[in-house]
Amino acid sequence: MSDQNRLGVFKTYKLYVGGKFPRSESGRVYEVTDSKGQWLANAPQSSRKDARDAVVAARKAFGGWSGATAYNRGQVLYRVAEMLEGRKEQFVREVAASEGLSKSKAAAAVDAAIDRWVWYAGWTDKIGQIAGGANPVAGPYLNLSTPEPTGVVAVLAPQKSSFLGLVSVIAPVIATGNTAVVVASADAPLPALSLGEVLATSDVPGGVVNILSGATAEIAAPLAAHQDVNAIDLTGADAELAKELEIAAADNLKRVLRPQLVDADGAPDSEDWPASPGTHRLTAFLETKTVWHPTGALGAAGSSY
Repeated sequence: MSDQNRLGVFKTYKLYVGGKFPRSESGRVYEVTDSKGQWLANAPQSSRKDARDAVVAARKAFGGWSGATAYNRGQVLYRVAEMLEGRKEQFVREVAASEGLSKSKAAAAVDAAIDRWVWYAGWTDKIGQIAGGANPVAGPYLNLSTPEPTGVVAVLAPQKSSFLGLVSVIAPVIATGNTAVVVASADAPLPALSLGEVLATSDVPGGVVNILSGATAEIAAPLAAHQDVNAIDLTGADAELAKELEIAAADNLKRVLRPQLVDADGAPDSEDWPASPGTHRLTAFLETKTVWHPTGALGAAGSSY
């Protein structure tokens, strides 16, 4: 049969929650269009109930993920990069359509996103040496500080950088042992929803990453106020929404990452995503645990254990 006589199979995009692909609890969808206003797909429009379900899934997965060795988490993240490499052409198409880029520029953005994921995978068993260590103390005891994951992190993904920016905010959260509830870009959610398919077929346990699509403000409000969310990344929020979410997050003393916006109008997603990310996102959602351990009495011959 020739391509002219063939009916195309349109893709149904779904949420990714708890390792499964549910439709929105509300049954709502909204049209996603390309940079020229042409229809691309219908994306699920998440509700407050979807947000709460995602938090439950993230909390359930936190114990196992945070308890895994840092080396094991690195291997799991590297497996995700392998799967992304195998589906590169799909992501190039989606990024090009979502961001209005040429195929070559979209390919460069996807390559950078995969490399970024590998970069964070390599940090899983090294960040402890940067954010922790032995502290100098005067006395017969040891003082050791070690970083530990904060818990469930709500992540508002960048609005414009649909894949490179997305990876740049998700990977450091889970690399350090946290679990994530991600609110995808409202206008360009397709790469994020496709990332859920990659995570499901990798070794990432269900619930470690949960991906929601829809109106950012509608989904972010219940996440910021949720008592079982420990931290929130406000990257995808504009200045007005970020202020409201910070106030809501203060109710249970959430950690808040509010990137400095460089646009005069306070528009979100003004970070330089291709630039070297540094380690600030790795340390943003870590808690420091300090342990004191006695070494024994001091005698004439010196200290003893």
